[in-house]
Amino acid sequence: MVDPRPPRVLAIASGGGHWEQLMTLRPAFEGAEVTYATTLPGLAEQAGETARIVPDCNRNEKWNAVRSAAAIGWLLLRLRPDAIVTTGALPGFFAIALGRRLGARTMWIDSVANADEMSLAGRLARRHAHRWLSQWPAVAEASGAEYAGSVL
Repeated sequence: MVDPRPPRVLAIASGGGHWEQLMTLRPAFEGAEVTYATTLPGLAEQAGETARIVPDCNRNEKWNAVRSAAAIGWLLLRLRPDAIVTTGALPGFFAIALGRRLGARTMWIDSVANADEMSLAGRLARRHAHRWLSQWPAVAEASGAEYAGSVL
């Protein structure tokens, strides 16, 4: 039996360029029930969207990383997305890693800013993402990621 409801997608990215790249992917989510999540209040409204806000973090802020992972875990438990798409950074990694354990299909798209090598969060995401992409052919080839073009 075919599920009549549209797929639930969590599209998550940190602020700045990660968010801008995620916003360029909006046409790909047509027909899905999309929940956006980001780290900066007001950012989604500038793009004409609404979003859940999760704590920002980086590898040097251990406590903020724990807070972010917990908030994202709670969000995933409430939303139960069928798929998760992220353009990074660390909060996107947490969504991919936790979401896969909850049965979601996952996609990591490394930021176009990483023209020389896969980002640290991207390297961590490799073993958790169903699809692992770089926006640079040379980075994809060197890392073993998939290249399917650039979102910008």
